[in-house]
Amino acid sequence: MAEIYPVIWEGDRVLLIDQTQLPATLTTVSIATSATMAEAIKTMIVRGAPAIGVAAAYGMYLGAREIAAPQRTVFLAELEAIAHTLRSTRPTAVNLFWAIDRQLTTAHQTPGDPDAIRAALLTEAQAIQADDLQRCQAMGDHGCTILPPSPEKLTILTHCNAGGLATAGYGTAVGVIRSAWTAGRLGRVFADETRPRLQGAKLTAWECVQAGIPVTVITDNMAAHCMQRGMIDLVVVGADRIAANGDAANKIGTYGLAVIAQAHQVPFYVAAPFSTIDFKIATGAEIPIEERDPQEIYQVGETRLCPEGAEFYNPAFDVTPAALIAGIITEKGVFPPDQLPQEQT
Repeated sequence: MAEIYPVIWEGDRVLLIDQTQLPATLTTVSIATSATMAEAIKTMIVRGAPAIGVAAAYGMYLGAREIAAPQRTVFLAELEAIAHTLRSTRPTAVNLFWAIDRQLTTAHQTPGDPDAIRAALLTEAQAIQADDLQRCQAMGDHGCTILPPSPEKLTILTHCNAGGLATAGYGTAVGVIRSAWTAGRLGRVFADETRPRLQGAKLTAWECVQAGIPVTVITDNMAAHCMQRGMIDLVVVGADRIAANGDAANKIGTYGLAVIAQAHQVPFYVAAPFSTIDFKIATGAEIPIEERDPQEIYQVGETRLCPEGAEFYNPAFDVTPAALIAGIITEKGVFPPDQLPQEQT
């Protein structure tokens, strides 16, 4: 099965798979500064909460490399400014903030001069990347335990992209799909196209094709029809932030999908690493929702779809209430949304 690594450390720079070019072209972008990393995150060259976290961790090291101040206190102050710039790129994905805070902690706890701190930041970025890959593989294994018993192979519906491209290389929701496929339990994936950025049609479908997994792309408004016809056994999606009570923010359209799944008694699961759970936020009402450029709605390429004079609203995420979620699949097991363990070990 093909492995996909969206963030690669190569010598003295980061290579990112340019997800804006998929599925037409598989190409990479070379990132050598914290500013270009911030821009790559903001413009969605790299996307998906865990992958954003890995990219930001390397962005912190690249920024540290640019700081000329030899004094430790000045160096740390300038590193905080770099952290602020990286934090401002995507407000909903909590892994971004988690990785940046982890790097700041590393910087402050590493004794010695700026050179020692820089070396520690690179080591920590690589550790964050390796750790995410292991966690995703564990998530996939735990996800197999919730597959409905059936003599037939299952059909799983997913929304947006929560695959190798969105993580360090295996996937959260798509990691569960990959593990189900390897175990011989999966017959087909249905991928919502995921308007307006079409991550499902462009990225999830591409990953499934690369892995040899049968995939059918549907428009977002076809999910209810497919469930009504008994075509979907299970829904598994990722998340960009999960509140302490189990409410989960994911790509816009996820909430509606959960409502539809409940109406048709189709189990709805969220797959995410523990770093995606924000225990500082009590409920999903506190999760900031990113709003993006309305051009994503009214224009595709050079073609304008909507009339001049119309207004647009383009939230990138919505929040699915915990009551609609059958379970949250993590690297430590599968938990009811209201029973998430607090200890992040």
